[in-house]
Amino acid sequence: MKKLFILFISLVAMLTVKAQWVDNPATNTFIANSSADAGEVYLSTDEVSGDTYLQFNQMRSNGWVPTLQRLTFEGIPQWGDDGITITSQTCSTWTQGVAMVATNDGGVVSCFSNEAGHCIAVRINADGTFPWGEQGIVLFGGQGGSRTELLAGNDGGVWALGADYDNTYLCYINADGTLNPTITISDDNGKQCMFGLMVPGLYNSVFVVYEKESWAYTYYYEKELFVVGFTPEGVQIAPEAQLMSPYTMGGSYAHYVVPDGANGGYAYMWHAGIGGAFNTYVFHFDEVGNSTISDLNGISVHPTDPSNYYLDAYATSDPVSHDLIIVYEQTDAATQSQSSVYMNRITPTGEKLWGDGINVAGNVGVNYSDLFVDAFEDGSGFMVSYTVNMSGLSSVFAIGYDMQGDQLWAKNISIGTYNRTMCDNSTGFHLGQNIVAWVNGSNGNVYGQNIGPDGTMGPIEPIIPVEPCLAPENLEGEYVYDMETQEYGVQITWTAPESQPLHYNLYRHGIINKEDAVIEVPGDATSYFDESGLGEYKYQLTAVYEDCESEFALTPDGENYIDIVVTGIGEASENEMVTITRIFTMNGQCLKHNNTEKLSNGVYIIQGLTEDGKLVSHKVVVNK
Repeated sequence: MKKLFILFISLVAMLTVKAQWVDNPATNTFIANSSADAGEVYLSTDEVSGDTYLQFNQMRSNGWVPTLQRLTFEGIPQWGDDGITITSQTCSTWTQGVAMVATNDGGVVSCFSNEAGHCIAVRINADGTFPWGEQGIVLFGGQGGSRTELLAGNDGGVWALGADYDNTYLCYINADGTLNPTITISDDNGKQCMFGLMVPGLYNSVFVVYEKESWAYTYYYEKELFVVGFTPEGVQIAPEAQLMSPYTMGGSYAHYVVPDGANGGYAYMWHAGIGGAFNTYVFHFDEVGNSTISDLNGISVHPTDPSNYYLDAYATSDPVSHDLIIVYEQTDAATQSQSSVYMNRITPTGEKLWGDGINVAGNVGVNYSDLFVDAFEDGSGFMVSYTVNMSGLSSVFAIGYDMQGDQLWAKNISIGTYNRTMCDNSTGFHLGQNIVAWVNGSNGNVYGQNIGPDGTMGPIEPIIPVEPCLAPENLEGEYVYDMETQEYGVQITWTAPESQPLHYNLYRHGIINKEDAVIEVPGDATSYFDESGLGEYKYQLTAVYEDCESEFALTPDGENYIDIVVTGIGEASENEMVTITRIFTMNGQCLKHNNTEKLSNGVYIIQGLTEDGKLVSHKVVVNK
């Protein structure tokens, strides 16, 4: 028995070592079995656990269908050598509407189009179960089967976007699999609304960047670029805004998007619409959907050169400055047989910080492809990776840079010279590592490699992120007087930080009576009514997290306090309120309606405008 026990332990140890991330670029880490013609490899990491989901399509008896694998942070496959084939539905024998994303509650959602042209969404939990059923959910009422995109929400749900050849369709799938109403994005003038892509906005909203197209002539279309925002309930939060002027270009050229980390996003697109020479053009919109680059031609990543093309771009954003870091390929216009890799840094207003770009790689007779760029989580730098192709064989390289564009390190990620079908995306850095993956064209298996921000491959200790100690913003306050009850106090409001705190500390200092108080306000509140008593008071507000307390919130004028005089006299509120703008509970919650008839019994603060446009507040008691 003892010998058997020792043998068992030894086998487990051998399997564990074999399954972990390796640091040998000649072998890399096995992820799953696949067919040699497999492709469409997508990656998505659960930002909490660090587990990574990998999806690839391969030909089965029911068509070109997706297969999923789950890797732990250590690189250990969890769903066997073959992964999980997620559908028995019949799919087309060619690419149609495939997407995948990890949810923020540990699961993954995959989306594909079946042979009937319906978009199907399937959720798989980390344990391999199917909470929405193995047949999944039909999206968009059966419409939009030609293209699909997914974006994780902040509550376990996902945004799903599809399109047919005329319209784009959008809906939010709740974590339990219920569907919110489908939103249709169309054009009143009959233009096609195509190739939609999504970035997250404020409070689980989404921005959709899409193209309006009209046929010009054979294989060519006139294209424009627009952005519009919606809430999960289907409410439009921003008017449609134009990002790019109309240009005539090949129908196959489509745009890409990346979030800017500040609730807005960048779009970029390569085409030959300006001057007849291919270049990549960048656009940006802010958290309310407004374009921040005044030139509707966009900002070119490189000086236009008729003898060269600048295309095949891939981008990320700096998590600190929110600048765009974009890499792109330079290839000769005559034969497209030579290429180099460049990168540039572009601000939200369109300033090119690295001028004509920084050369990353360039050798005569070498072709580069599969460009990726990923920012380090702390904003100290980024990594560029690319595939080098020679004589039908390929290898993968990575280079680390600081945010000034100076090289930190260079590594061979994979030097086995065989043909690779590379992933369509990288994971980006999560908990201190980034992952790329590919299908090995020689043996038909899926392999991958991790790498840290210092260039380390193989076993990496996870970097547990420190919760950002973000302060509230837009601190404001006003004296409130109730004429009928002659009660008075101070109504204080603010904008919540991106990370919800445990609670807020509201500091009240009596300027006249010298009495101080610290009031604890719930973390989901954005206002508070203080029955202060008569006097002059200085208020300051902080957000309290598990490990820290933020700096004081700033007012719109940049001060870190507000000064309110409470007189007990109703002169400030004597004018009659003609329009109600907001209703608050005494706990600081802002109600979603402004109808006083809907109020249940209790005490409320009613805020509104007088006939002459003055903002006033009243405290009211409802007792039906």
